[in-house]
Amino acid sequence: MKPRSWLSVIGIFFLSFNLFAADSPIRVLIVDGFSNHDWQQTTSLIRGILDSTGQFDVSVSTAPATTNDPAWSTWRPKFSAYDVVIQTCNDINHGPMWPEAVKKDFSAYVINGGGVYIFHSAENAFVGWKEYERMVGLCWRKASYGTAIRVNEDGTLTRIPPDVGGGTSHGTRGDVLVTRFADDPIHAGLPHSWLSPDMEVYYYARGPAEEVTVLAYARDSKPGQGMLWPVEWTVAYGQGRVYVSTYGHVWKGDVQPPSMRCAAVQTIIPRAVQWLAKKPVTIPVPPDFPGTNTVSVRPIHG
Repeated sequence: MKPRSWLSVIGIFFLSFNLFAADSPIRVLIVDGFSNHDWQQTTSLIRGILDSTGQFDVSVSTAPATTNDPAWSTWRPKFSAYDVVIQTCNDINHGPMWPEAVKKDFSAYVINGGGVYIFHSAENAFVGWKEYERMVGLCWRKASYGTAIRVNEDGTLTRIPPDVGGGTSHGTRGDVLVTRFADDPIHAGLPHSWLSPDMEVYYYARGPAEEVTVLAYARDSKPGQGMLWPVEWTVAYGQGRVYVSTYGHVWKGDVQPPSMRCAAVQTIIPRAVQWLAKKPVTIPVPPDFPGTNTVSVRPIHG
């Protein structure tokens, strides 16, 4: 698989923009190693999207995949060396938990001003790690675990207490109409609504739900339900910033899935990383950004 091949469709678009980039690249660390999703391909595709802009210096730290792996004794990512950490690990289905020393480093990194992108199923991860759950705000959890946030038809928000409604889940994936709330820096200049392909809308995501700002929402596909839920949100944690979204589903067996070839997703990911790094959001809105009538899935080349 060559993720850059299908990104060549936007390479020329970014070329003239990159020639005038004055700042040094934003340092990004992708943390991977285990998930119920295809974490290897996820990392490859994220890296391809960021590399295509010329604005990021991307590294990867791969955690041991099993609880008893002796490599845990030496796995100690230096989070503080990076502007943004993209967290993709998901221990659902009895995967490993990060060591206490790494958890403390990660929490301290964010509290002291670091930026974290919680990528797709990383929102599901690490039940019981309270600091992580505070960072994520709304997690994949059972009904009794915490507060959920629903978006009403008039755009207001309703907080749903524990044991009201249900636990976190999602309906079938499909082309989803995403609507943003306001002209926040990540979404400035984007259409008010757009279609994103092969997307999951989590309903009743639960957690501490503290310092959460909902950026965008969509309607779930559960039969007989069809309510509106957050699909992008940010959390203020200490001096740091956290961005969470349900974009980017990459299932085992998928090959360069449309969820990651969506022009909207490929625009929002680097914009979110710039914002997390506390830099100006300069990634331009491409001419193929989708509207409300059809998805915009970039082709595979080569």
